[in-house]
Amino acid sequence: MDRRSFLFSVGAIAATPAVAATLPDWRVASATSQGFASDLDAKLAAGVRSGLLWNVHAVLVARHGRLVAEYYGTGQDHAWGRDLGNVTFRPNTLHDLRSVTKSVTGLLYGIARDRGQVPPPEANLLAQFPEYKDLATDAGRAALTVNNALTLTMGTAWNENYSYLDPRNSEAAMEHAPDRLRYVLTQEQVAAPGSKWIYSGGAVALVGALIVRGTGMSLEAFAQQALFAPLGITECGWNRGEDGVASAASGLRLRPRDLLRIGQLVLAGGQWGWRQVVSRAWLEAATRPAIATGPRAVVPPGAKLEYGRLWFLGEISAPALPGAHRWIAGFGNGGQRLWVLPDAELVVVSLSGAYNQPDTWITPWRIWRDIVLKNLAT
Repeated sequence: MDRRSFLFSVGAIAATPAVAATLPDWRVASATSQGFASDLDAKLAAGVRSGLLWNVHAVLVARHGRLVAEYYGTGQDHAWGRDLGNVTFRPNTLHDLRSVTKSVTGLLYGIARDRGQVPPPEANLLAQFPEYKDLATDAGRAALTVNNALTLTMGTAWNENYSYLDPRNSEAAMEHAPDRLRYVLTQEQVAAPGSKWIYSGGAVALVGALIVRGTGMSLEAFAQQALFAPLGITECGWNRGEDGVASAASGLRLRPRDLLRIGQLVLAGGQWGWRQVVSRAWLEAATRPAIATGPRAVVPPGAKLEYGRLWFLGEISAPALPGAHRWIAGFGNGGQRLWVLPDAELVVVSLSGAYNQPDTWITPWRIWRDIVLKNLAT
């Protein structure tokens, strides 16, 4: 049994009343008023009933800051490996984000950077962890920058292709290691820093540690103070490893509407109401392609996929959106998705329960492309 499954925590926070009341308030608007086909909801429900969309827990679609579709299902769920049984999902039900957490951690780093609390991306990475100065004798490691961690281009060996319940999975091994940071930093250097994209929860653990050290707060406390409270997010959960440290790579649990708020923040260039929560400059840099990922089972085979600073990036077209249009996304194990399409002022959340399955990209991609974008009329 995965011992991490017992290490689950939920934190509650108090939202600032004046900020929590800012737009968007997620009042439901008709699909047609926001440029969708009138039967958007019906097509989504039909896809679930037919089995073309499976293991769907929640789907939310917002355009121009208005909620135009909201679906909740019933199904088996887990919290980082702990079986939750059969769950009937509601707007207030917390759900694992898995690796969408990485993108949220990227926002937290950006906020801390805006405040001068963490080093700039070009800073030497090992210099931020002086307790591991013995590792600087390796030339490849000594050349690592913070940006290599933010863009998953450290070039160190890391394998998350195994199930996250399998001890051979590098992230699982890190969570069981007596010193997670040394575990990450001592992995074999298999490529020059910056030359190759290697998916790594370990790299994000280093980013999380920089946030903790720079702010003097736990990752959860900083998230609550700097991001969640300004957005009016009043409840969250954060799974922890055996060392009690919140997982910066995959541990966050949020309510679906609150994940939609984060997507809306990205769409708005970091602004929420009157407040600039994260700078537009950081978001522009974070969502600028840094490297191609190569084939990865989060989009259809052959689809172009790039990576910024803890955000996936790609292009798509639709009948109402001819040509190539840039999307920004956070992807997580089991079919967790946060999609942002700036050209259409569109944010989509899709949450599922197909954890550790190789074909989990199919259902969220069908929701994104065939249900949402193909029913966008204007």
